[in-house]
Amino acid sequence: MGYEWPAKGTHNKEERNVAGICDGRVVIVTGAGRGIGKSHALEFARQGAKVVVNDIGAEVDGSGSSTGPAGEVVDEIRAMGGSAVANGDDVSDWEGAQRLINSAVETFGGLDVLVNNAGILRDRMLINMTDAEWDAVIRVHLRGTFAPTRWAASYWRERSKEGLENDARIINTASASGIFGNIGQTNYGAAKAGIAAFTVITSQELARYGVTVNAIAPAALTRMTANLGFDSMVEKSPEAFDAFAPENVSPLVVWLASGESRGITGRVFDIVGGHIDVAEGWHAGPSVDKNDRWSVEELSGVIPDLVAKAAKNADMSGRIPS
Repeated sequence: MGYEWPAKGTHNKEERNVAGICDGRVVIVTGAGRGIGKSHALEFARQGAKVVVNDIGAEVDGSGSSTGPAGEVVDEIRAMGGSAVANGDDVSDWEGAQRLINSAVETFGGLDVLVNNAGILRDRMLINMTDAEWDAVIRVHLRGTFAPTRWAASYWRERSKEGLENDARIINTASASGIFGNIGQTNYGAAKAGIAAFTVITSQELARYGVTVNAIAPAALTRMTANLGFDSMVEKSPEAFDAFAPENVSPLVVWLASGESRGITGRVFDIVGGHIDVAEGWHAGPSVDKNDRWSVEELSGVIPDLVAKAAKNADMSGRIPS
C-alpha cells in the first residue's frame, strides 16, 4: 500500500516579521537544540525560513533525552518574530524519521530543506572500542542521515509525480575525521565518510526530482568537540575573531539551502572560521596496465613505484603534507 502524506498546513507569511534569502522556505534541522544545529536553526529563522527544530536532548554520547533544548531554540526564534516548532523524534528510528518529515508538512504545509546535523561521539582507540560504541555512533550519524533523507525524498518524489516543481535541498554533515581521518575516531570517521559518499550518490539519484544534496565538514567548538583541543586555539581577546564559533558554519548551510545554490550538488565543503574549501574526493592517481593478469611476484616491482608517485593522504587540515 502506498504511503499517504498527511494533510498540509498553511503557509501563512503574515505570521512572520523577518525576511531573507530563505524567506518562506520550510526547513528541518536535526540535532538543533545545541551547538552548530542551534546556530543553523537561528540563522534560518533570521533569513525568513520556517524551522522544525529537531532534538532529543541527549548527552554527547547519546544517552538520556530532554525536550528542553529544542523548545528553548523555538522560543528564541519566536521571540525574534520567526516561525518554529519543536520535534523530539529520534532521527535514527525509521518511524521517528517519518514523523519528523510529517511534522513539517502538517505544520507548515510542505518541506523545502532538510539539514542532517544530529550526531554523538564515543571516541576510543580501535583496540579498546566495543561493538556497542561502534553501533551507537554508526546508527545516529549514518542511519540518522539515511532515514530522514529517505522520507524527505519520498515526499519530493510524490510531488514530482503530481506534476509539482521542487526546489529542494539536503545538507548533510560530514567531518574532516571522515574524509581525511583522525586517530581515535574509527566509528565516527567511518560514519562521516559514509555520509560523504551518501551525499554524492543521493545527489545523482534525486536530481530528477528537483533536489540538490551537499555536505559540510565543519570545525567548531561545541560540546562534542570540547575535548579535541579547539579551545586552546581560540584567541582569548574579546575583540578577536573566534574562528571556532559554531555561528561561522551556518551562513554556508543557509546559502546552500537557498535558491541561490541551485545547480550546486554532490559537493562536500570544508569550513572553519572564515575559511571555505571544496573537498575533492577519491580519484584515480598513478596507474599501470599490463593488459594481462599480474603475477604476485611482479607486483613487488609495481605497487611501491605507484605509491611513490601518488600524492600523500591529506592530514586533518585537508592539506597534502609536503
